[in-house]
Amino acid sequence: MVQPALLALVALVIGLASFFGLQPARAGQPSFFLLLGAPNLALALFGLWRARRDGVLGSWFSVRGGDFSIGFVTAGATFGAAWAFTKAFIPPGSPREAWLARIYLQLGDPAVIRAHVAVSVLGLVAIAACEEIVWRGLVVALLEERVGSRRAWLYSAVLYAVAHVPAAFALRDPAAGPNPLLPIAALGCGLVWSFLGRRLGRLTPGIFAHGLFLWALVVMFRLWGPSI
Repeated sequence: MVQPALLALVALVIGLASFFGLQPARAGQPSFFLLLGAPNLALALFGLWRARRDGVLGSWFSVRGGDFSIGFVTAGATFGAAWAFTKAFIPPGSPREAWLARIYLQLGDPAVIRAHVAVSVLGLVAIAACEEIVWRGLVVALLEERVGSRRAWLYSAVLYAVAHVPAAFALRDPAAGPNPLLPIAALGCGLVWSFLGRRLGRLTPGIFAHGLFLWALVVMFRLWGPSI
C-alpha cells in the first residue's frame, strides 16, 4: 500500500500547490513562484533520495551523445503541437482566448521577465528538472512496482494531468468557465516526456526537452500577449 499512498500524496500536493499558487491575486507575486516551486523541489529531493537508495540515480542522469539534439527536436515538435492546438482551439477573438490570457497574466509583467532573462531561464530549467525527477522519475518508479514498466509511463502521464485539474478552477474565467489548458497540456506533454524517458531509460533528454519547451512558451515564442 506504500506506492498508492505516495502516488496519491504526490498528486494531492501538486494539485493543492497549483490551485492556491495560481489564484489571480498571486499573479506575478513571489508567493506564486514559492507555492508552485517549493512543493516540486521537496518532492524532487525525495525522488533523488529514493533513486540513490535504489541505486538508479546515476542511470537517471547519464548523458549520451545526441541527448541535447533529441531534447531540442522533441521540444520543437511539442511546441509546434501546442501552437497548432492554440490556433485551432483558441482563435483570436474567441471567448476561450481568456484561458490563455489567464495563464500568461499569472506569470507577471513581460517587462520584468525581459529585464531578468537569465534568472527566468534558470528558473524554467529548475522547474523542468524538478518536474522530470518527480513525474518521469519518482512517479514512474512507483508505478512500475505496481503495474510494470510497459504501462507505468502511460499512467504517469494521466496522473500528471489529473494533478493539474485543480489549476482549471484556479484559472477559470467568469465568461469561459474552468480553464482546461494546463490539464490538457500536462496530458499531452506528459505522454511525450514519459515516452521519452521510457524509450531512453534516463531523464536527461526529457529535462532538455521540457526546459526548452518552457523557454519557448514563456520567453521566445509566447502564444499570447506582447513578446519578450
